[in-house]
Amino acid sequence: MDGAFAGFGPGVFAWFEGLERDNSKAYFTATRDVYEAEVRGGLIALLEELAATLGGDVRVFRQQRDLRFSADRTPYKTRTYGILQDPERAAGGLYAELSARGLYAGAGFARLARDQLARFRAAVDDARTGAALAEAAASARAAGLDVAGGSLRTAPRGVPRDHPRIDLLRHTALFAGSRLAGAHGISRDAGLAHVAGTWRAAGPLVAWLEAHVGPSALALGPRGPSSR
Repeated sequence: MDGAFAGFGPGVFAWFEGLERDNSKAYFTATRDVYEAEVRGGLIALLEELAATLGGDVRVFRQQRDLRFSADRTPYKTRTYGILQDPERAAGGLYAELSARGLYAGAGFARLARDQLARFRAAVDDARTGAALAEAAASARAAGLDVAGGSLRTAPRGVPRDHPRIDLLRHTALFAGSRLAGAHGISRDAGLAHVAGTWRAAGPLVAWLEAHVGPSALALGPRGPSSR
């Protein structure tokens, strides 16, 4: 691979299907050239091309799973993912992911530490700032994005169940994203347009999170900050 993003061929998604069937060192070793050149290499090339326009540092995470805190002993993640990370922005980076299901892009907070969660709930509860988030979430949905993130089954403690923004208040994380199917491959232009377009559509929601939640002041534990 020469470093230029050329799209994701059908073999990329077939590789993930194979990994789901045989999540073993033997499979990974035998197909490592596909992983390095087409899967990880392709994702890096995509992010680097977008970084040239949008700024930020490219970070692609390791494929090996951290087994120290998991009962699942399979050695490899069944998705490959990375971010464009800008130290001047509070949100967790602009995210892109490959898996057997296709190419996913999203942005927001994939987790909220305790201090962030307190600020989030206070801002959602406030009539003015809460209405602004509801509008940003509606805008993302209108653009075809899914607004997601961890959510409580019921209202947080001290919040009435009939609160006008109870669906947002139940969230313990919040992000918006969309997925492009990849069974027949994804062309260069389609991949770039999907990821950039998703990030752009998620922009108002991300801006709200940066303005009203911001970064956590808590130290990260082995599994990241707690949102409970």
